[in-house]
Order: sequence, then C-alpha cells, then structure tokens
Amino acid sequence: MAALPTPALPPFRMEPRFVARVWGYSDLRPWFDKVAEGDPIGEVWLTGDDSLVATGPHAGKRLDALFREAHEALLGEGVPATESPLLIKVLFAEQKLSVQVHPDDAMARKYGLPRGKTECWYALAAKPGAEVAVGLKTAATLDQVREEIRTGTLESSLNLLPVEKGDLIYVDAGTVHAIWPGSVLLETQQNADVTYRMYDYGRPRELHIERSLEAAKLETRAGKVSPTLLEDRTVLLDSEYFRMEKIPVNGSRTSESLRGAGSRRGLAWLFAAAGAGRLAGAGFEPVELPARGMVGVPAATPEFVLDNLGGLELIRITPNQPDQAS
Repeated sequence: MAALPTPALPPFRMEPRFVARVWGYSDLRPWFDKVAEGDPIGEVWLTGDDSLVATGPHAGKRLDALFREAHEALLGEGVPATESPLLIKVLFAEQKLSVQVHPDDAMARKYGLPRGKTECWYALAAKPGAEVAVGLKTAATLDQVREEIRTGTLESSLNLLPVEKGDLIYVDAGTVHAIWPGSVLLETQQNADVTYRMYDYGRPRELHIERSLEAAKLETRAGKVSPTLLEDRTVLLDSEYFRMEKIPVNGSRTSESLRGAGSRRGLAWLFAAAGAGRLAGAGFEPVELPARGMVGVPAATPEFVLDNLGGLELIRITPNQPDQAS
C-alpha cells in the first residue's frame, strides 16, 4: 500500500519563554514587553522543547510534543524522526556570563546525552566597546588553564573579540568562551542545554572543572564569520548543523522565494530582528510576525506570501543535517 501523503501543517508563531539567569536584566523593554517579577531574565527561548506554540491548530502545545506527533510534516518526508534540532534564544547579559565550554557530540554521548552543543551568535545590538571571549590564546595549555581557574586569572588566556551590530560569531563545541555585557545576541545552537562552567567570578553556582577541561579544545574553528552576499539574500553562516540568512523583504516575498532556488522543502524559522510582517496563504489564518517574534514554517506548509508591515528585518534559520552542510 502506498504511503499516505504528509498532511499540510500551516506556519505558527511561538510563544517566547523568559528564563531567569543571575547575569540577566530585570527589564527587557524595548526588546520584549517583559519586566522580571523576581530574578533577572537572561534568556528568551524561542524554540525550546517546552516552548509553546502560540497560533494555529496546535496552539498551546509544547514544541517537543509537536515534533513527536508531526516530525515529517515539520522536517520533510524521509527525514528520520528527531527532536527539534535547534534551540534558538535571545541573550541579555547585564553581567559577565561564566567562562564555559560545551561538549561535542562524541563526548556528550559518552556521558549519556543525545548530542553536544555547537552554537553561533548574531549581534542584534552592541554598545561601543562590547566584547566576547572566544577561544584560548595561541600559547595557552590546559595545565595553564587549570592553574588560572584556581588563581582566578583565567581571563588572561581568553581570546577577546569586539562585537558590533550585525556580527556573526561561530562557537563550535569545545571552544572555551564567555559573553560579556554590552550586546544583545540571537543564539542558534544544537538543541542541547549542556554547559560546563570553568570559572564563574565567585558566584555560588556549581563548577564543572574536570568535564570542562575534558571538553576544551586548544584549537577550534570559532570566530567571526564573514557574510556571503547572494543576489536575493545574505548568508550569515552555513555550518554543519544550521544555516542563517538575512533576507530583504521589499513589500512582500513568496514562500518559494524565501526558500531560494534549488533548496529542498524543510523546516525554517523566521525571526523578526526588527519591524513586523504577516504570513498569509490558502487554508490557514494569517500569522503575525511581530518584532522579535519567531514563526515556524514546516516543510508541509502550504504556499504563502510574507508581507512587510514596516521595517521588517528578517532572519531565516534552517537546520542542516550533518552530511548536508555546504
């Protein structure tokens, strides 16, 4: 018997989830209309497993439940069943984050985790003098790092990068890194919330010194990535696990033009870095894309038109299968 065709699944907006972090802000305005009632907010999760679908027939459902029920409609026919492959957040750091490192896939699986954590940061805003720490200086050794953790001098071995609005910084697994105040970052990562803290500026939080040293690599591919300018978009990053594009929307664009010539149908996340848009098509209610909003476009979405409602700066993020990265 022939397999039944995958049913259509319309685009849907996600409900942002505000996550308390000791290094965050109490007031996220004007980025989000949110003031903390208790602990400061450091992360806004846009595609987390327990983030909620805000619109459409699955409104109120957790994202991980939607993936269990409709992974082919989301990711495309023939794609193996999987959890949501990407975790996308906006980071707000009023204080320095810990100096930390994430394991790669092999190390994560060694300790019973499904995957490691490679990530990237796109700077939505940056104050003059904003910096991040990405990687170790050339002469650093792991023995030296261990001693500097003990003496509180680890920053002397960190490679510092200035951050300006529009920068894309790639942080592959194994990179020792830290985010410092002064920038608002859109973080795209493998869907894994695993962090090994090396040093935390005296905060009373658990450190993971041995695991962090095991995960740390003296040389990685981390650093700023130069954009690739194409005729109809700017490719910010095309890596093993994800692709990020900045796509101009002058008036409107069709769903086909958003995918781009020769691209297969698959899941895409549309993020409004600024401005607002609206997705409209046959068979579903229009979906609003507000500033800092996130809309999921499943592989099985009917064709639609995205209208720019004013000042829309569109970031399109898609998962890559490791063997499909370019």
